Amino acid sequence: MNELRDTVRAVLRRHPGQAWEKLCAEVGVTGLAIPEEHGGAGAGLPEVHAVLEELGRDLTPHRLHGTTLASQALLQAGDTRWLKRIADGSVTAALALDGEPYTLDAPGADVVVASHNGRLYEATVTRSCTALDESRALGVVEPDLTRPIGSANAGRLREIACVLLSAEQVGAAARALEITVEYTKTRVQFGRPIGAFQALQHRMADLHVAVEAARAVSRAAVAGQAHPSVAKVVCSETLMRVAGEMIQLHGGIGITWEHSAHRYFKRAHGSWHLYGTPDAHVKRLAAARLD
Repeated sequence: MNELRDTVRAVLRRHPGQAWEKLCAEVGVTGLAIPEEHGGAGAGLPEVHAVLEELGRDLTPHRLHGTTLASQALLQAGDTRWLKRIADGSVTAALALDGEPYTLDAPGADVVVASHNGRLYEATVTRSCTALDESRALGVVEPDLTRPIGSANAGRLREIACVLLSAEQVGAAARALEITVEYTKTRVQFGRPIGAFQALQHRMADLHVAVEAARAVSRAAVAGQAHPSVAKVVCSETLMRVAGEMIQLHGGIGITWEHSAHRYFKRAHGSWHLYGTPDAHVKRLAAARLD
């Protein structure tokens, strides 16, 4: 897994403007969770999770999230028509989850499917949306109830979505903290770097612990050792906290358009609302425990 992470990071570093195309062509990221008999690598969601954590670090635009969710839904429904082309990167896809007003990666997708009342349907994008996070493509999707595909476990698909999203959140939080720590080593106040002040050292140490805890929860969730809702709550709250501290510790430049801090803050807010807010997931976990 570490080798995969290193490979993805190297591609992102060498090809910042063409990262997604290179990852599809050279690493085959869209086929990681697709079985070999359907043209994929036959790996699994942990491998996709590792790639998404790296993509999240620099908020790299990509379509891995929507394409992976759609391929998992199609596998559930037993429809293999598009899987080979999804695996080789020639076709992009997106999945609209039942009850979600906006669908990630839907605008521009070649294949759009939607889960509705336990069934999977072909669907169309009726409207593209302007997202707070400009690195995200969001759209409104309408299922075509005259074109059913098969059965789909909407609950399981939502769990997969939350786990994959948590990987991006962890990557973004880790990188935001790294940028902030580096800044505190160079920003001089009262004759010394602000990172030398104990109060700031304590704040950054607390953030480091929070990021590592979120990483552990996210990786445990993709391994089936933690509930996906726990990962959604912890990783959403961690990214929001780190992004807020990033802006504050950068001072005035943290809110300028040219600095990356505002992008991490927007990603934190956008991710917070995807697939249910943390509050909604806490209520779901509490209800399940009571049952």
